[in-house]
Amino acid sequence: MPALLPTFEPLTGPYLHLTPMTEADLPELATLLSDPRQHEAGMIMYTCPTTPEEALALARRRYFAPAGPLSGLGYGKLGYAIRLREDSDLGKAGTLVGTSTLSEFHLTNESTHVGTTMYGRSWWGTVVNPAAKLILLGHAFDDLGYGRVRIQTDVVNLRSRAAIEKLGARFEGVRRRDMLREDGTFRDTAAYAITLDDWPEVRRGLIERVNAWPS
Repeated sequence: MPALLPTFEPLTGPYLHLTPMTEADLPELATLLSDPRQHEAGMIMYTCPTTPEEALALARRRYFAPAGPLSGLGYGKLGYAIRLREDSDLGKAGTLVGTSTLSEFHLTNESTHVGTTMYGRSWWGTVVNPAAKLILLGHAFDDLGYGRVRIQTDVVNLRSRAAIEKLGARFEGVRRRDMLREDGTFRDTAAYAITLDDWPEVRRGLIERVNAWPS
C-alpha cells in the first residue's frame, strides 16, 4: 500500500490510549516536566524548569504539536498525549503518563519519525514505553504503510538510548553537532531506525514484553 498521512484519530492499545495533544493536556504535562530527575537522567535538550510557569512554557515549546495540516514531503508533526486506558497498578484510567510524536512524513520515501518522547518518572521501566511504541509503530507500519521509522536521541542520553536499542531499532551512527540545546550547547544525535523488514521481529518483541507485564 502507498504511505498515507495520518488522520487525527485517537489510538488505543494495551494499557494505553493516545490522543492528539491539545492545550488542555499541557498543565499535566508541565507537572511531569517539573520533576528534576527528568533533567538528571540526561534529557538535556532543555534546562529543568524551576517554576510552574517555566514548566508550562517548556511543555508548550518543546512538546506541544497541535493538529494541523501535514506535509507529505518530510515536514509536519503530530503530538500525542499518552494516557492510561484503565485502572491498574500503573494508576487511574485517564492519567497522563507522557507524550510522543509522529513527524516528518515523507510519502514518496515511505519514511516517518517517532520522537519527542517523554514519560513521567513513575512509569520509567514499566510496560508504558513498549506499549506506546507498539501502538505508534503499528500505526506507522500497519495502518499508514510506512517502510522506515527513524528514532533518535541525544548521544549522552544513555537511558533513552538503552530503551531504543531494547526495541530492536538498529543504530545507524552519530550526527555530530546536530541540534542546538536550550542551554546553548550543541548535541550530537544518536540515530536509529526500524524498517519494514525489521518490523515483524520488533513487533513480536514488543508484544512479548507487553504480555509479560508485570513480571
